[in-house]
Amino acid sequence: MIRVLVADDHQLVRDGLKQLLIAASGIEVVAEAANGEEALAAARQAAPDVALLDMSMPGLSGIDLIKRLRAAHPAVRILVLSMHGERQYAARALKAGASGYLTKDSASEQLVSALRKVAAGGIYMTDAAAVSLVGGAAGDAPAHERLSDREFEILRLLAAGESPTGIAERLHLSVKTVSTHKAHILEKMRLENTADLVQYALQNGLLERKP
Repeated sequence: MIRVLVADDHQLVRDGLKQLLIAASGIEVVAEAANGEEALAAARQAAPDVALLDMSMPGLSGIDLIKRLRAAHPAVRILVLSMHGERQYAARALKAGASGYLTKDSASEQLVSALRKVAAGGIYMTDAAAVSLVGGAAGDAPAHERLSDREFEILRLLAAGESPTGIAERLHLSVKTVSTHKAHILEKMRLENTADLVQYALQNGLLERKP
């Protein structure tokens, strides 16, 4: 029996995922979470085999959550189920410690297959995710791939309209640190201001598609 933790901030999404997984043989949903902190606590209490994680929950989320979960519970396999396209996020998620990455528009059969593969110790990667990884290794990655994971998260939040103060509170950083990261982002990406960041994020599919 594969024990699964489902983490997504939308109750309807969690309910749908639970129904889908319950209907599949050999899979048991042992816990659920609506944010990153709840996911860490649930992993500690329920000891799942696989954590099915959304990349964009309130508070701790995304790459930080993957890294924290891997550090605290190295035996738990991580399958990311995200609104973000593979080309934009999969490489970072896999490098951070995830064992698979799927978008939320994937077929239900694909999700179950990916979960079984990850639980068995394998890596699940779509063709688009593979292209992203190979492209980065070949040196022809887009400008945002030059950023560190922290800078990339701040880029995404700035482009989504968050203020430096709001980002600082969300990521538990000082406003000065966020401003320093922003300056580094603009320099690395050869952009002039926040408006340029927003335009770049829109053109490269870095903003979340709402369900």
